[in-house]
Amino acid sequence: MLPITWHAVMAATSVFQRVRTGSKIGAQYDQEGHLIPVETREDEEQILKLREILELLLAAGYFRARIKGLSPFDKVVGGMTWCITTCNFYIDVDLLFQENSTIGQKIALTEKIVSVLPKMKCPHRLEPHQIQGLDFIHIFPVIQWLVKMAIETREEMGDYVRAYSICQFQKTHEFPEDEDFRHRKNKAVKAVLDVTEVYKPQRKYKRQAEAGELLEEESKVHSTLLEYGRRYGFSKQSKKDQANERKALLVQGSQALPPGMMEVSEDEDLQAAEELCIKTLMTNMAAMAAEEGRLTASAVGQIVCLQSEEIKQIALEYAERQSELSAEDHSEWFGPLQQHRRMVASLNKQIMQKTKQLEELQAKHLEVKTGCEEAKSKLMEASEHSEILEKELSALEEMEAQADTGLLDKLKALVAMNENLKHQEQEFRTHCREEMVRLQQNIENLKLESGDNTKEEKERSFQFDKRHSVDKEKLQKIRLMMARKNREIAILQRKIDEVPCRAELTQYQKRFIELYGQVSATHKETKQFFTLYNTLDDKKVYLEKEVNLLNSIYDNFQQAMASSGAKEQFLRQMEQIVDGIKQNRIKMEKKKQENKMRRDQLNDEYLELLDKQRLYFKTVKDFKEECRKNEMLLSKLRAKGAS
Repeated sequence: MLPITWHAVMAATSVFQRVRTGSKIGAQYDQEGHLIPVETREDEEQILKLREILELLLAAGYFRARIKGLSPFDKVVGGMTWCITTCNFYIDVDLLFQENSTIGQKIALTEKIVSVLPKMKCPHRLEPHQIQGLDFIHIFPVIQWLVKMAIETREEMGDYVRAYSICQFQKTHEFPEDEDFRHRKNKAVKAVLDVTEVYKPQRKYKRQAEAGELLEEESKVHSTLLEYGRRYGFSKQSKKDQANERKALLVQGSQALPPGMMEVSEDEDLQAAEELCIKTLMTNMAAMAAEEGRLTASAVGQIVCLQSEEIKQIALEYAERQSELSAEDHSEWFGPLQQHRRMVASLNKQIMQKTKQLEELQAKHLEVKTGCEEAKSKLMEASEHSEILEKELSALEEMEAQADTGLLDKLKALVAMNENLKHQEQEFRTHCREEMVRLQQNIENLKLESGDNTKEEKERSFQFDKRHSVDKEKLQKIRLMMARKNREIAILQRKIDEVPCRAELTQYQKRFIELYGQVSATHKETKQFFTLYNTLDDKKVYLEKEVNLLNSIYDNFQQAMASSGAKEQFLRQMEQIVDGIKQNRIKMEKKKQENKMRRDQLNDEYLELLDKQRLYFKTVKDFKEECRKNEMLLSKLRAKGAS
């Protein structure tokens, strides 16, 4: 009996798996009469899955699957290995120079592939015997996932390689546009720096410390702008506030004036107020020195300690007086030319406002127009859908007219009953929700009422808690005992599973027979090699003897031909050599005939044994069939006896 190896057990397990997945194991005989198990499928689902797998591999780019000389195992395993390698996972497999492997090589190959799949986080589980047994139903989802991962990896690597190639190109090469830009960049940067240096803000005034700190944010902003020589008006909101304040004062005097004149007077008042504020802020400013070391007026005032407060007061009186004079001269601004200019400016302003309104209205018109078109398209779709529904409704009415009226009435009654049941179910659910809310409210009320427990109730609850803890401990002990028993049961089940059943033993026997056939074939091939070697060695020995004989004849021929005595002796030696060769030839032919007779005798014995073996297998098959019939008859007898 051959020793049981791990590879043999795995091979037998793969055969058993084939039997479970729908394979049928047949039997054939080789030239020596050994039994060879042959696998056949009962359905074509595996073939369809194999075709889908090959189509997926071809679509992914594995064109080696088109080779017709390769077996399905080599195509599928090669495709899986190619996908795994494409996904940047290493697998120690060489499929380009290793095909039609033995069982041990196939098992090692499938184990390598299955060990890599969990590292790739494959969501599908696959076993080595499923790959070796060509279970394409379970292999297909794994192939599908691997092809998807391979395509995604190639896309990512394509983007990475493209970006890397662009980066490498830009390191050593450049376009003419880039060179032109580099030349123009230096000039542009220099020009920008020169412009910023020329037009940088220069401080012309400085606010005096004696003027105090400004309170309003707007005044601080205007003061800072004035220090750098920029004069800006106040914000629009302040203008509106000032205009509103002046409107109340000028209502009576402006009733007789036209509207254009009122706007002109308001603008002039605002300008006058702004000028007054600017002058007020400027009184607190001191001019900055144009050069270092130059003495400014503020510095002179501080050195001499002049009466700055008096100067400020005089400046304020001067500003107020100038504002009064400007207010008295307002009447000169109301001339026809100035009025015409103000009216033209106001009309231009109105025209700009109207054009803006027109643009806004046009934009709204376009939006409304697009919405109208969309609504029209939706209306057309709805009308087409309604026409289709009307056609279907008319077809249904025709079918209803042609159908059986009794059956239609029954269906209508059932539909009505269904709708009624749905309505009742909805009402029942609402009632259940209301009842649940009511019961929860009652429970809360009872909890509130039970808050005032007496001492006896507390003692009773304490006893209940104590009993509950004791019962809980008992339950924990029982659970521990049950867990111990479950472990013992699991150990016994594992021991029972270790003993193979009859079907497994049968599969193991078939696999061992297959392995024995492979070993015998290898042994026969080795014996043939030994026989060939011995034959060639004997042939070499005879050829060497023949060469030596010819060399000796050639060497002695000249000496033998020199005299008549030597010639006669040479001829006698040649006759003796020829006689020896003939005797050796007769012996070899006799030996050949004996070996041939022995071969024929062994062949006849082999044919007789082969007939006996076939008769044995036929007898075993008939015996199994009779046993099956016997079991069927016994089951029928038991059924009759039980009845």
